[in-house]
Amino acid sequence: MTSKCKVIAIANQKGGTGKTTTTVNLGVGLANEGKKVLLVDADPQGDLTTSLGWADQDNLPVTLATHMESIIRDKSIKPDEGMLHHAEGVDLIPANIELSGMEMLLVNAMSRETTLKTYLETLKKSYDYVLIDCMPSLGMLTINALAAADSVIVPVQAHYLPLKGMTQLMQTIKKVQRQINPSLKVDGVLLTLADMRTNLARATENSLKENYGKFIKVYQTVIPVAVKAAETSAAGKSIYSYDKDSTVAKAYQAFTKEVVRDGERQRNQLQSSLSR
Repeated sequence: MTSKCKVIAIANQKGGTGKTTTTVNLGVGLANEGKKVLLVDADPQGDLTTSLGWADQDNLPVTLATHMESIIRDKSIKPDEGMLHHAEGVDLIPANIELSGMEMLLVNAMSRETTLKTYLETLKKSYDYVLIDCMPSLGMLTINALAAADSVIVPVQAHYLPLKGMTQLMQTIKKVQRQINPSLKVDGVLLTLADMRTNLARATENSLKENYGKFIKVYQTVIPVAVKAAETSAAGKSIYSYDKDSTVAKAYQAFTKEVVRDGERQRNQLQSSLSR
């Protein structure tokens, strides 16, 4: 029996590519489609936790670090302890600066690459989707996220030729596939913060499609750049409840539908290959 829950890591080791914004708005978008969604903040900066309205994350008593440490030290703790519930229908495992100590702790841990996977296994039965907001680096925490994930979505800034960073990320993903998680897939690359009136944004899109389009999906939806989108994290809301008629809200809605469609297609392919 395969789990109906899909775990997606939102990853790019370059900062400022719209990872957190994408995690929030894809998560709430999926919840709006009637899906049960858990968001996991796997970045010690706690941007996802802040964006959902918990600005004082350093005073949260139980965070992702607590759970990962309890697995490493073999202590028992309720899997949903410290979980936060957002008004827009998503659950959150928060993070704060304590998570930065996890890199060091994981280095000597026995199951250092699969600690996060072990933790998420205890929660997956309650959800359709788990989205992990990865930190902008390729350290142990990101490796843990890739080891726990079924697939990866890579947000890429449209005004920056992303090829060098993409190459590093793809190498890391291949290494994780070879050594830890052979079934990990790349769902696609999402162009974010795009001003498609500029030549640079169009050139980025073309170069992505030329260099990666053959073996990675580049999502049809492009997320436009907008001041409103940047304001949402300070408001602790998704773009849908902050400015539902904006171009960004419409784009994230279209992107959510693409993700759901792809997920259903993959599930059907899996079922038909199992029933053969």
